Amino acid sequence: MPSRHDPQPQFEDARLSAAHRAALRSLDRVVEHTAEPTEPSLAREAVLEQLLAGNVLLLTGAGISTDSGIPDYRGPQGSLRRSRPMTFQEFQADPEARQRYWARGFVGTRLMGQARPNISHHIVADWQRRGLLSGIVTQNVDGLHAAAGATDVVALHGDMRSVICLDCGNAEPRASFERRLEEANPGYRESVTVRVGELDVNADGDVSLDADTVARFHTVRCLVCGSDRLKPSVVYFGENVPAPTRERAEELKAASTSLLVVGSSLAVMSGYRFVLDAQKRGQHVSVINGGPGRADARVETLWRTQAAPALEELDAALRRAGR
Repeated sequence: MPSRHDPQPQFEDARLSAAHRAALRSLDRVVEHTAEPTEPSLAREAVLEQLLAGNVLLLTGAGISTDSGIPDYRGPQGSLRRSRPMTFQEFQADPEARQRYWARGFVGTRLMGQARPNISHHIVADWQRRGLLSGIVTQNVDGLHAAAGATDVVALHGDMRSVICLDCGNAEPRASFERRLEEANPGYRESVTVRVGELDVNADGDVSLDADTVARFHTVRCLVCGSDRLKPSVVYFGENVPAPTRERAEELKAASTSLLVVGSSLAVMSGYRFVLDAQKRGQHVSVINGGPGRADARVETLWRTQAAPALEELDAALRRAGR
């Protein structure tokens, strides 16, 4: 993940330059307090009623994974306070940017792999099994919902399971790609890997490394066409959500009665659109989040709290109600 001191790319293509600037505006969006939160006991009762009615579409963000040791983006300890994610346009255009990404990701994904689902992920998976949810959509790429036992999770921003060649389209399993990186960089990971918490591990699976450490990293090329433009199957800032993912999300929106957002500021449009679309359908929208959010002034229920205690309270109440 490039820091704010990394070299800024110069794009010859005006469209790339414009898209990059738009991505930076999204990253730099400041989410401020725009509404008074709902009184906690009233918020809890409103969300409980929503869950008891069933058919709830759940949208989760980075705040649901912070208890697993993965930082959020925009919170007080968020990774955006240290660095910003690489835009899709930078990754496309700049070989040095790709080297930085893969050096950092080579270390970071192994550290991220040490993260385990927390109580919030387990509660959500259990709610799904108990038929309370119409679907789970996550903005996270950490795979922790599935690790907790949730099924058919729509990963809005992709996941870490494969690597795609931007030139020929070949898809390679991430495990195979990681083995090739290890062969090209013997001892590299061991020279910089420490326990989670001792490096700045970011929400999209990489870490902050100094320039000298990045410089001694060797990238590998596409097995089919030889290109070095290999990208993880995650959606970068400045990149569109893939059409099949959008279509599945739209199906879930249409099939749901209400929307519950947990652990997201909804600062980016891909998440914020869920609130806009739910309200167009006349659906109740609740947000559980520890900090301010882009949709706060729009939603019916705004519960200003961390994910885990809120979900534990709700789960206990659901069980008392026989659900």
